[in-house]
Amino acid sequence: MAFMVKHMVGGQLKNLTGTLGDDKSDGEKSEAGSKGMTEEEYEQYQQQLLEEKQERDANFAQRKAERATVRTHFRDKYRLPKSELDDAQIQQAGEEVELPAELAKMIAEDSQEKTHKRSVIGQLGNIQNVDLDQLKDKAQSTLEDLRHSAEKCDVM
Repeated sequence: MAFMVKHMVGGQLKNLTGTLGDDKSDGEKSEAGSKGMTEEEYEQYQQQLLEEKQERDANFAQRKAERATVRTHFRDKYRLPKSELDDAQIQQAGEEVELPAELAKMIAEDSQEKTHKRSVIGQLGNIQNVDLDQLKDKAQSTLEDLRHSAEKCDVM
């Protein structure tokens, strides 16, 4: 009988006072119980949430480091002052941070253009009224003439 009275009145009394006082372990189990899990399942769930949060944080730090690498690259390219914040973000990522593939491709194309401009043929392209195709054809025909004359030469 006391059990029935405690059960009927106890729920309402718990809401009014907070707890009855004799069941302290119910407060610890209430989180797991309210979610419909056992304590072990609840602990596994909490562990899984913690691991997911750590993974998200690591991915976020990696992305921040990649962005910092891009900013550092452009600062180097345009000779702007370096940022200590970017260096700190890159070091904080821990792993080696690489430039995104699209940016690396753009950088490679820029470097090829620079090498081409530094070459003799690239410099000739800057001169006005010079037809590079005609110049190449003349050079090739001259080489062919030299080969033919070398074949006809008795000394060689």
